[in-house]
Amino acid sequence: MRAVDLLASQPALVDPERIAVSGGSQGGGLSLAVAALHPAVRAAAPAVPFLCDFPRGITFTDEQPYVEIAKYLAARRDDVEAVLRTLSYVDGVVFASRATAPALFSVGLMDPICPPSTVYAAYNAYAGPKQIRVYPFNGHEGGGPAHDVEVLDFLHATLGSR
Repeated sequence: MRAVDLLASQPALVDPERIAVSGGSQGGGLSLAVAALHPAVRAAAPAVPFLCDFPRGITFTDEQPYVEIAKYLAARRDDVEAVLRTLSYVDGVVFASRATAPALFSVGLMDPICPPSTVYAAYNAYAGPKQIRVYPFNGHEGGGPAHDVEVLDFLHATLGSR
C-alpha cells in the first residue's frame, strides 16, 4: 500500500493513472490485497496467488501453511469457526471480491503449494474484468518466464504505453 502511495505521489516520475501490482505466490496474494484496497491501482497480475480460500486449502493439501492450520485444528476442534473467521481477514478470496481493476491471473494445475482450486476461488470472486492463463503441466512457477511475457502484454494492452 505504501509503495503505491509513493508511486502515486510522484507524477514527475510515474503516471498515477498507470499503476499496476503484480507478484507470484505470496506476492500474488498481496497484489490482490493492494488491488482491493488502493484506489490508484489500475491493473493487477496475481500469479499463482497464495493464501486464498483457506477453508478449501486446509482440507486439500499437506503443504505449508495449510497443513499447519489443519494440525492446529485437529488438536483444537472447537476453534474452527474462530480460526476461519480470523483467516478471512487475510484471505485473497475476500480481497479479490473487492478488487475492480482489470486483472490477469495464472494457475499451475500441478501446483501443490497454491492448489488450483484455491486460485480459481480467488479468480471467480474477482469483482473486476479478469482473465486467467492456465498452465496444465506447471506447478508453483505457474508458467514461469512465458507467463512473464503474458503479464507484460496484458499490462501494455490495459495501461498502454507512453
